[in-house]
Amino acid sequence: MSPHRPRLLKPLLPGAAALALAACTVGPDFQPPKPEVPAAWSATSSPAAASRAEPGASADAAWWTSFGDPELTSLIARAAAANLDVKEAALRISEARAQKDAAAAQALPSLNGNASWTGQQLSETTPTGKLFTQVGKIPGLPAGANLAIPNPYGQYQLGFDASWEIDLFGKVRRNVEAARADVEAAAWDQRGAELSLFGEVARAYLDLRGVQAKRAVTLQTIATLDQLLELARQRRAAGLSSEIDVSRAAAQVTQAQADLPLLEAQIASDINQLSRLLDLAPGGLKAELGAAAPAPPVPPVVPVGLPADLARRRPDILGAEARLHAAVALKGAAIADLYPSVTLTANGGVQSESLTQLLDWASRFGVVEPQLEVPIFDAGRRKAEVRVQDARAREAAIDYANTVLGALHEVDDALSAYDAAQARRAALGATVTQDRTAVNLAMDRYRSGVGDFLDVLDAQRTQQQNQLQLADSATAVSTDLVALYKALGGGWDATGAGGS
Repeated sequence: MSPHRPRLLKPLLPGAAALALAACTVGPDFQPPKPEVPAAWSATSSPAAASRAEPGASADAAWWTSFGDPELTSLIARAAAANLDVKEAALRISEARAQKDAAAAQALPSLNGNASWTGQQLSETTPTGKLFTQVGKIPGLPAGANLAIPNPYGQYQLGFDASWEIDLFGKVRRNVEAARADVEAAAWDQRGAELSLFGEVARAYLDLRGVQAKRAVTLQTIATLDQLLELARQRRAAGLSSEIDVSRAAAQVTQAQADLPLLEAQIASDINQLSRLLDLAPGGLKAELGAAAPAPPVPPVVPVGLPADLARRRPDILGAEARLHAAVALKGAAIADLYPSVTLTANGGVQSESLTQLLDWASRFGVVEPQLEVPIFDAGRRKAEVRVQDARAREAAIDYANTVLGALHEVDDALSAYDAAQARRAALGATVTQDRTAVNLAMDRYRSGVGDFLDVLDAQRTQQQNQLQLADSATAVSTDLVALYKALGGGWDATGAGGS
């Protein structure tokens, strides 16, 4: 090192290094919570269920592919890329990462450069100003000596100032730890937004296919009732029946036709909801989804895993765990604030009255100032902050336990609803089969002249109602399965979330 290079900080570096090496981290270390979960689900599929929920393996990450519908898979992929709520959640991850970087920067020294020019004139009617003007007039000075101090005068300066608070007791490290946990929480919040999005897309799509099936049932019913109306007219013309049969048949046709506008409105609503989820204008998917298509079948086996798997898959549980981690770390930071702190500050540079002498070695200046701050009295502020953070950590622990409990109930309820929906669909399917037999028998009796036309209309009306209920039930089975997948936290590999 050159002998002319400033050595202001050199004496402090060994001591600062020793302090940094001896630094400790006070406060509690975070221990991942162990959720209280049962060994198995209380709700299980009945042996007669066509699609059974099995507790073996966990559901596939891309659970929507189990429906085997390319259109549904495409809609979810496009929604994941375009949905505004998911994009907003991704920005919150970027915000949390920036806050983490800002917290980490506090552990390092800060250095600022400065450049200035100062012009000043002292009043000659003040003691200081009079002293400046009289210095050159002191009696007995050698001839030619000029000790006059210029007034006004100017000063140029180039310099720096540095500061470093040594993290002796881990306050900064705890803040960085909390910030990293906040990043993880934001990442899980994004996954939660994706999970809700995928579920909403699937539910709206399945509901759309279900309503289109109901429209097909209604159109088929209208066609059948038109045939009945024509038969009634023929029998009236032949004198085999009265005008009242024709009127009843015509009323049944118009009643069925009145259901079509409601179904069309519901179809338009489902398409608009899907368009909204894909960040498209209203009706943006009408050309793609307007044509009716069969609803995709549910898979024969639904792997639901075990209750213990839930805590590692559900984004809300993992997010609650990350927030608990952050709260515990902030409690540690508050405890560290109770301890003394050491700050090293220094500033230096060059000063000169003229630019030509600014870079001369004689123009240098510098100050080094180690500071030790020991808390003595703050009216209990720091201890109160510890109590605040302790209460928040306890709240976060309760929130975690509550989130786990709610998730367990949600899965159990979804399993029960899925099984019940399948049982109802099976019963309605058998009912519709019997309805077809009843309609055919009533039609045969009416054609042969031994049956009443009201029996035909009543059988036809009952068949239509049960067919519509069967379509609703089939949709319920599919949407209940979506709710089950959502409750299980499916949609990705849980190990890939979070990160700093």
